[in-house]
Amino acid sequence: MIVHFLLTSALVAGSATAYSFPNCAAPPLSGNAVCNTALDPVTRATALIDLFTVPELISNTINSSPGVARLGLPAYQWWSEALHGVGYSPGVYFSASGEFSSSTSFPQPILMGAAFDDQLINSVAGIIGMEARALNNFGHAGLDFFTPNINPFKDPRWGRGQETPGEDTLHLSNYMYNLVVGLQGGLDPSPYYQVVATCKHFAGYDLENWEENLCFKFNAVIATQDLSEYYLPPFQTCLRDAKAGAAMCSYNGVNGIPSCADTYLLQDILRDFWGFGQDRWVASDCDAVSDIYNSHKYTATPQQGAADALIAGTDVDCGTFYSEWLPTAYNQSLITEAQLKTALTRQYASLVRLGYFDPAEGQSYRSYNWSNVNTPNAQKLAYQAAVEGMVLLKNDGTLPLSGNVKTIALIGAAPYLISPLMGAMQHGYNIKYVMGTSISTTSTDGFAAAVAAAKAADAVIYAGGMDLSVEDEANDRLNITWPGNQLDLIAELQAVGKPLVVAQFGGGQVDDTLLKGAASVNAIVWGGYPGQSGGQALFDILAGTVAPAGRLPVTQYPAGYVNEIPMTDMNLRPHGTSPGRTYKWYTGTPVYPFGYGEHYTTFGFGWSKAPANTYNIQQLVNAGQGATYIDTATFDTLAIDVTNTGKVTSDYVALLFASGQYGPTPYPNKSLVTYTRLHGIAPGSTLTATLPIALRALARADVNGNFWLYPATYTLVLDTTGTLTHEFTLTGNAAQLTRFPQNPA
Repeated sequence: MIVHFLLTSALVAGSATAYSFPNCAAPPLSGNAVCNTALDPVTRATALIDLFTVPELISNTINSSPGVARLGLPAYQWWSEALHGVGYSPGVYFSASGEFSSSTSFPQPILMGAAFDDQLINSVAGIIGMEARALNNFGHAGLDFFTPNINPFKDPRWGRGQETPGEDTLHLSNYMYNLVVGLQGGLDPSPYYQVVATCKHFAGYDLENWEENLCFKFNAVIATQDLSEYYLPPFQTCLRDAKAGAAMCSYNGVNGIPSCADTYLLQDILRDFWGFGQDRWVASDCDAVSDIYNSHKYTATPQQGAADALIAGTDVDCGTFYSEWLPTAYNQSLITEAQLKTALTRQYASLVRLGYFDPAEGQSYRSYNWSNVNTPNAQKLAYQAAVEGMVLLKNDGTLPLSGNVKTIALIGAAPYLISPLMGAMQHGYNIKYVMGTSISTTSTDGFAAAVAAAKAADAVIYAGGMDLSVEDEANDRLNITWPGNQLDLIAELQAVGKPLVVAQFGGGQVDDTLLKGAASVNAIVWGGYPGQSGGQALFDILAGTVAPAGRLPVTQYPAGYVNEIPMTDMNLRPHGTSPGRTYKWYTGTPVYPFGYGEHYTTFGFGWSKAPANTYNIQQLVNAGQGATYIDTATFDTLAIDVTNTGKVTSDYVALLFASGQYGPTPYPNKSLVTYTRLHGIAPGSTLTATLPIALRALARADVNGNFWLYPATYTLVLDTTGTLTHEFTLTGNAAQLTRFPQNPA
């Protein structure tokens, strides 16, 4: 866990080549159209690339681009990271101390996703982009960032699930839209991007190493319906609607073709269907191009593997395979100079849009410096994101802690050990801290000290869960039970008889059945990976300084779920022994459902603007013709009055689900169609949740991936508890909203 904190707070120093900008005031660039700000980015980049020799073209197709010294074009590192703050990576390095020695560490996306607060995400991303620009201006970071990770978190075993906002595609799409727009400085900003975001991993990627099934060679077999309806919508929003400047193809193959060599994905869908322009580029996941030949064994020769990737549309090889094998591919006429120029033009057109070739005095971003990093506002947002994302899973009234609690036994090897301790101390509690056990050990040596501390305290806080030794970029979980002997220690703490709160950390969900059903476990708070202010956020919630209102962004399954479906099964709908995936298709009983979250207060609800009883499909489609894309057109905008009927000021997340018979093929029982977060509803007060619903939220894909609006009776349900409902009917004939490209293979 400490490792991930260091990735973004960057308390370690590294070495990287300092960035510099081309000098358009001096020849030879001064005479080239790339320096003419009156021209469009593609024209400018083309003029530059036309000066490259073939060896220079090839040498600059990798992430560690050497530039072209004879043209005055500096080296450039395309690989920088900013998952939840600018992170240490080949393109980012931090000073050992002082200026540019750190960046703001926001919570991991899984916890920020639990906030269901799109404006928060936009604000956080704007700060990350600003800090990235500040670092770049002083040679510490690039301008292109391999973030966000937008693969839906459909399997609880996935080691990188904490990098995503959750399992629901509507939620992911909204999150990503706001994140990308915030990072890049606006929707398709002109004249300059703040930074470029890279939507990854395209596509069908959610496996690292599960029972020796490795992502580098895994072939994801995905039905066209599932691809269109579940695996691709976040990418469509990220790349088509939010206009992210880059995409990353994934390690895995899809239906027999490695993603980075898949013309269907990278050309037919990405560029032709979604309109991904020539001033945007595609990078491979790192060494994914080499995996086409070395791991997937897709081609007979390495040069053919490199050629297939370039021709399919992989413009940047994060690795060295292109530089090693494209010369041979070119000499054997497997690729052409024009194809090399296309890849390089896309890259440098993107840099043009970043102001890479333009005078600094015309760019406000070039003025950013150390004073723009980890500002008081950034620190406030890191805290707010941690607070908003924490989810109260269980509470019998023990929380918030009463004023009679003076001494707390803080037990467990929680992530960020110091921060929860500091958070408790800030509230003036007398703390008895005992580790008790580590995350995954079987040793009980610390149990006695933990029990003794519990007996001497007024209340017990156990802080534990998962860590990065169990879920990370190299491994998937084999089970979804609490690791090590943590439940054994919790059982001994239960026996003490003091108020017991379990603070559960980790990227996903482990089975809380025993804790949920035990009367002696008084409360459970899920805190994900909460970033630099996690400890303060946790104890502010426990003490009642703030009230929890986060919602689970994933389903918490019973432990036996992993025995019912292998990770390698990409199907979403129930079949055979599979009970289905995610809350939409799961036929079992979850321990805690997607969207679950309790509060310190109670609420009452009423329609401020209810849906109509009937809607005509043809009228809806006709009204939506003015939208850029008809699937984004508005179905209706509803409104719900939310009244705080309790005694504690609290936020409330309004989640509105729709259920109904969606056409001729099996579809989910319910789907999230809209949501919003209301802030600070005081006791006795009422706020109105405005809930726009787009046509795509009600549309469903047929077996060919085409989205349709089907005539049917639908039921809208507020929240996981169904506290407010409304039924309406879509009348008329089914209408096709989109025509999904069919795979020629």
